[in-house]
Amino acid sequence: MALGVAVVGLGWWGRIIVPLLRTSEKFRVVAGVEVGAAPDLGVPIEKDFEKVLANPAVDAVVLCTPHTLHAEQIIRAARAKKHVFCEKPLSLTRADVVRAVEACNESKVALAVGHEKRFEPPIQEVFRAAKAGELGALLQIEANFSQDKFLSLASDNWRLSGNEAPAGPLTATGIHLLDLSVGLMGRAARVFASVKQLGSQLVNGDTLGVLVSFEKSGNALLSAVLATPFDGRFAVYGSKGWMEVRDKAHPEAPQGWVLTKNLRGKEKETRTYEPAKAVLANLEAFADAVAGRAPYPVPQEEMIANVAALEAIVRSARSGKVEEVQDR
Repeated sequence: MALGVAVVGLGWWGRIIVPLLRTSEKFRVVAGVEVGAAPDLGVPIEKDFEKVLANPAVDAVVLCTPHTLHAEQIIRAARAKKHVFCEKPLSLTRADVVRAVEACNESKVALAVGHEKRFEPPIQEVFRAAKAGELGALLQIEANFSQDKFLSLASDNWRLSGNEAPAGPLTATGIHLLDLSVGLMGRAARVFASVKQLGSQLVNGDTLGVLVSFEKSGNALLSAVLATPFDGRFAVYGSKGWMEVRDKAHPEAPQGWVLTKNLRGKEKETRTYEPAKAVLANLEAFADAVAGRAPYPVPQEEMIANVAALEAIVRSARSGKVEEVQDR
């Protein structure tokens, strides 16, 4: 039976999500929620989130709302017994994400997060190889996710505000790289971050560099820039070899990927991947979790660890110092 969903927030990303959901037999788009001017997406529009939560035809909500609203909206949805798919980041503090996760668990509803890069086929192959031990001990991750899409946004857009994006590019693109790093290396121990405004009018910063040191593994060097044309790279270096994924185009309209693998004692391999609908794959994994067909593949402890590291990165960007990642 198709999952009845309401998409909350019909801005840039919400307008992409609604038609995407309609391509899958696993969903029925029941309603949209938008407090401002709503686009014509062919679905009933509500301005009141509570009315959607009271609608028995709504089994789940997809949150495409500002980051600071996520935790409370997740908790309200969970208490209404609605399953939740939330765009990244789940929240901006570890304390809030823990409250959100606990609310979902208490109400026995599924929680999923919009980290679609985990569902890209070459990234999944990197995870498989790393977890199978093919790369040996994981030593270092080097990753970049840069774009210039935000240069056309109005200066008062919430995605550019200090409250919603407290470390420049972090919540836009860097958070995806941080999530992948946590998925491979576990909990972060400490971070050092630098955010600067160098090539744009984005006063909240357009250039981010982060060094993450992990508790039981190596380091991650993460870069995210909002003032240059798109580039995407994710590389993992281990004691037995390394793998690198390069995006051919922005994930919003993928053109495929190139995966390079180099293991000690073997010939370097290069494989090209065709485009894949990673965003839809993530949403359908959520539907499968709700239906009990399969567990959602991003563990809750990694959701929490990712936000804990994000919070430390924000502190470091402000202090200019190395910051410890809080684990409680």
